[in-house]
Amino acid sequence: MRLSSTPAVAASSEVTGSDGVRRPGGEVHAWLPGQNQTVCGLPLSRTRLRRFPHVPFDYSSTDVLTGADPEGYLCPRCLAATQGRRRQEKSWVRRSPRP
Repeated sequence: MRLSSTPAVAASSEVTGSDGVRRPGGEVHAWLPGQNQTVCGLPLSRTRLRRFPHVPFDYSSTDVLTGADPEGYLCPRCLAATQGRRRQEKSWVRRSPRP
């Protein structure tokens, strides 16, 4: 299998949807297909995480999980690794630049 640059989902459990497609559930991590570990560094085999290559990891830090969601926990380290830096938004503003 070749390495992919778009992260997919690895989760601790799976839920079958109404359409018969398996969906991630429980603890959710980002995983790059072709690697044996999550983005945050957990080995898939030792932690017994299931791979979901058909589900893209498109969560953001502002997502709110409710009791109706099958996902119970989103890994904060995976969220930080997949979002990257935002170059347009600076936390500071230059008031009087030097000439």
